[in-house]
Amino acid sequence: NLTSDFSCATKASEDHSGLTRQLLDFQHDTVDETDGGYDPFSQLKERFTDFKQRNYVENFTNYQKLAEQQTPEFMVVACADSRVCPTSILGLQPGDAFTVRNVANLVPPYEHGASETTAALEFAVNSLQVPNVLVVGHSRCGGIQALMSMKSKKDDRSSRTFIRDWVSLGKSARLSTEAAAGNLSFESQCRHCEKESINSSLLNLLTYPWIEERVKEGNLNLHGGYYNFIDCTFEKWTLVYRPGLEGGSKYAIKNRSTWS
Repeated sequence: NLTSDFSCATKASEDHSGLTRQLLDFQHDTVDETDGGYDPFSQLKERFTDFKQRNYVENFTNYQKLAEQQTPEFMVVACADSRVCPTSILGLQPGDAFTVRNVANLVPPYEHGASETTAALEFAVNSLQVPNVLVVGHSRCGGIQALMSMKSKKDDRSSRTFIRDWVSLGKSARLSTEAAAGNLSFESQCRHCEKESINSSLLNLLTYPWIEERVKEGNLNLHGGYYNFIDCTFEKWTLVYRPGLEGGSKYAIKNRSTWS
């Protein structure tokens, strides 16, 4: 009921307020970071101090400018897979890209509603006015494997999971893959769907009125990227949108290249 819900919310508020007070009252170097056992943060601490000494200090003026505002060239939608870090792969520097990562690098259609991905897109396009959106997929994607493994019949409610509900957004890519590569091995179908899903996400981007408008005006470009970490290659392409085209497809691909 409302009373119990309110009391739970009040208790939660008190809990996180208490934690925040602990952080605010914390004095540097007054508490041991470990209890003597394995510390998963030890390497991260070393990397952070190295970053500060070799990067931040040497580029102090640039970081001060970034502290005031950001004007990224790219909005990047990438996979949450630990092997696919767009910053490392593409050498992105602080301020270069506004990035969101999710399972299988999916862009939901506009009618899907609010999510962390759609919120990030809205901010990047409308507030930061990025000139490029890049959707990056990759080889051996577990999210795509989950999508391709889903049964065609309606699943029982008991078998639903957050992952299954999320990757089901890529069902159009799965159907296109089954039509084009249904006679191939499961691995080959997944590889086909990994790229098909990127293009599906690019088309989904155009369902957002404010994205379609900027694309039509020539102020925003939509790109796909595919990172193959097996042989370390990167394929990129750009979506062409021709809304006034009579007959034929309104979409095409240009500037396709592979970096190896």
